[in-house]
Amino acid sequence: MTALTTLTRPQKAAAILVAMGKPSASRLLKFFKQEELKALIEGARLLRTIPQSDLERIVAEFEAEFTEGAGLLDSADRMDIILNESLSPEEMSAIMGDKKFEVAPEGPPPIWPDLEKLEPARLGAFLTGEHAQTAAMVLSKLSPQAAANVLLAMAKPMRSEIIKRMVTMATIPEAATKIVENQLRSSVLSQTSTKDTSAGQARVASVLNEMDKPQLEEVMHDLEAVGTPDLDGVRSRLFAFDDLPLLTQKARVLLFDGLSTELVTLALRGAPPALTESVLSAIGARSRRMIESELGQGSEGIALADIMAARKTISVATIRLSRQGAFELPATQNAAA
Repeated sequence: MTALTTLTRPQKAAAILVAMGKPSASRLLKFFKQEELKALIEGARLLRTIPQSDLERIVAEFEAEFTEGAGLLDSADRMDIILNESLSPEEMSAIMGDKKFEVAPEGPPPIWPDLEKLEPARLGAFLTGEHAQTAAMVLSKLSPQAAANVLLAMAKPMRSEIIKRMVTMATIPEAATKIVENQLRSSVLSQTSTKDTSAGQARVASVLNEMDKPQLEEVMHDLEAVGTPDLDGVRSRLFAFDDLPLLTQKARVLLFDGLSTELVTLALRGAPPALTESVLSAIGARSRRMIESELGQGSEGIALADIMAARKTISVATIRLSRQGAFELPATQNAAA
């Protein structure tokens, strides 16, 4: 609601024109100078709603009498209609220059794109504390991929209850949506800049994942010694090719099901027997025979850089699947234990 004391004279004039109605206002607009019309437009952009009592005081201030214009006036929208129907596009362009006339947006923008950028576990933890119907409404507003990632980060009973409610959910009233949006904006998004360090953790982890295992362990030891904050979050994103045996059998099967036999063969050249077996045990019999046959021919003529690049590709694929909620990395499993 607009406070009367904060209105400028152009805003008051715009309010009166809106209250007069389109026919009368259109006739009056022809008598305004170009500078005055521009001031009216600029004033109307910031104008919201005016109660009848305040409108009457504005009318009295301008020493004019009007007989209509009660209630709450959506002044910016009505002023937009009056101006566009009273003035030609050329006149509007001449008044506003290169600036396009647009009505000021009603309230803050939708929050759903910002929610999709959050860590699924962070949003899932918040929704777990809310009513299942509220959580179902929120997830129904997200993209399918984002909603799936959040569901996978939640406990199974809560997940099932939310999905059940999403299936039977009817059209959500706009008023209810706004209430939930405001709650999420104040409880989740407002804390992102100060509490969500996931972006920094991901950056550090991406650097550390480029190191060899001995170098990585040395750096992590140094970071622990100096008391680096959020180190568990960094550790949960770390994974090296040598860590493959630490994954569960189910996770390895899922990982190698999406990788080519050529890539796997290249990565396994020169690998320790235990590591090789952990990989081959997660691959189908036919593919395993092909890989074993290739490995039996030796690695002569194959560049070490190519082998390391293949291993890096598999490590990156493992991290990506874990971030999508397909499975947990060994570091995360150890932390939970």
